[in-house]
Amino acid sequence: MKTITIPSADAVADAARQFAALMGDNTVFAFYGDMGAGKTTFINALCSVLGVDNSDTASPTFALINEYRSDTTAELIYHFDFYRIDDLDEALELGIEDYFDSGAVCLIEWPEKIAAVLPEDTVSVKITVNDDDSRTLSISE
Repeated sequence: MKTITIPSADAVADAARQFAALMGDNTVFAFYGDMGAGKTTFINALCSVLGVDNSDTASPTFALINEYRSDTTAELIYHFDFYRIDDLDEALELGIEDYFDSGAVCLIEWPEKIAAVLPEDTVSVKITVNDDDSRTLSISE
């Protein structure tokens, strides 16, 4: 397991750069953490590091899926937020398995709601809020 510490909000971009350097050939990343832990904030910073214009990123809480394209590599990036789904069937109707199999980077918030269909090679990222309000990312493959 690898860890990245985010000491303050000002350090999120640096943590995103560190994370991007660890991504390798992996494409599906499941972000776990309590409400308010910073999942969306971190994913937005990561998308920026991957070449997506910051003004294009937002939480897909209501849309469930946002699609971005890197300005530097033209690579597609999908950002999922499954907080509001009622059951796995709702996610399957969106064709999530096709997204996961596409080879595009998939960044998933609230993956516990779709755990049964996450690919075997999904990278788990747990964001923990520490007592001093810093964050720790625990990354396991």
